[in-house]
Amino acid sequence: MQPVKTSLFELFKIGPGPSSSHTIAPMRAGNDFLARCKALPTEDLRLAERIQVRLLGSLSATGKGHGSDRAALGGLLGHVPESCPADLLDRLAEPAEPYRIDLGAVTIPLSRTDVVFGAIHHKHPYSNTMLFRLHGGGRVLLEQEYYSVGGGFLQWKGWAEPETGSPLHPYSTMLELRASLAGSGLRLHDLIMRNEQAVTGRGEREIVEGLDQLVEVMLSAVDNGLNTEGVLPGSIGLNRKAPTLLLRSCEKGIRDRFLLELNSYAVAAAEENAAGHCVVTAPTAGASGVLPAVIKVMLDGFKLPRMAVRRGLMAAAAVGFLCKHNASIAGAEVGCQGEVGVASSMAAAMLAYGFGHDFRVAENAAEIALEHHLGLTCDPVDGLVQIPCIERNAMGAVKAYNAYLIAAAELPAHHVVDLDRAVHAMAETGRDMNTKYKETSRGGLAVSMVNC
Repeated sequence: MQPVKTSLFELFKIGPGPSSSHTIAPMRAGNDFLARCKALPTEDLRLAERIQVRLLGSLSATGKGHGSDRAALGGLLGHVPESCPADLLDRLAEPAEPYRIDLGAVTIPLSRTDVVFGAIHHKHPYSNTMLFRLHGGGRVLLEQEYYSVGGGFLQWKGWAEPETGSPLHPYSTMLELRASLAGSGLRLHDLIMRNEQAVTGRGEREIVEGLDQLVEVMLSAVDNGLNTEGVLPGSIGLNRKAPTLLLRSCEKGIRDRFLLELNSYAVAAAEENAAGHCVVTAPTAGASGVLPAVIKVMLDGFKLPRMAVRRGLMAAAAVGFLCKHNASIAGAEVGCQGEVGVASSMAAAMLAYGFGHDFRVAENAAEIALEHHLGLTCDPVDGLVQIPCIERNAMGAVKAYNAYLIAAAELPAHHVVDLDRAVHAMAETGRDMNTKYKETSRGGLAVSMVNC
């Protein structure tokens, strides 16, 4: 098996919610197709008349609620996730609003009606498939097939792993990572840092600054959510509750204040994601409330230094890398166990490592958290990342903390299940899971809510 070569800044990406698979990847696909169109010969471009996009799989089933059509449109208009305006998806809400795309030799019209929701079941290699076509002169001038493979990662037909540096300490499983740590004598954060430098060519200072920026964006999502009231966009009419949870946690004599604060932080960031605002995929946008909540507790509650959080974030990344490499972090592929389940697993490792425990305790914490999310379905009500997704982020944060407590208190030698086995179980469970429980809103709570 090929070693893990994913960068920290591929796993953790800044962009608009509510779903990395449904907004960040489609926007990247639209922007990539725009560049491909502009690169066509002038004689072809002069024939260009319109662009049509067809969304398949869960992009079709829940794309309206997730804003997938607007995200693809935004990419075609030249926006990229990490720098797009916070209210871009709101701006693109009008279906018939005309826009213009300047391709250099010609300018062509574009609107949301050019993005079509296609088949849910299809024969393409990935559930979340996008078909982009440039039409003109009675023929297709250019077409490209894109795949949203989870966490905002984008591939396309003919895609090949990009050329990068090779990791200094290669591993593809937790077993191999353990061996690399033992053989090198490095601590986990040092190994992850050295691999990041080797793979990306970035210097240590640049990597540290990038990690700090990710933390700031995560904390901003929490703070913005805690200070915003009102109703979230969409058909459900769901009221934000993070400010109320935080307020109630401060009431005199209240028990379980810590847990209620942790819940409020996770809900706050998840509500910002549901509103389509800026978040960090950790590992996905739908699960982007878990790590920020735990980070805020580490900094504000336990007063840990930034270095401890930074190192913990690299331990979290190691877990996320392995889950993505050996299973999936896409709800459309394995259900929510691959999103909130993996996020909880990452957060548990971050807590253990950030508090100074050794690598084995961090691994055990990650395994416990993941094990107790196995089988978790993805059944968003009305295709929105709101019910059960927002509270599910809070549950993931609480489970992460509890997994850390258990791992830190037990004897490591008595821990039976390793992370590799839990990841394998997640992959197998995802393969066996009925499609209606994989981000399609055709099963589970999504159907029960409609029936009620």
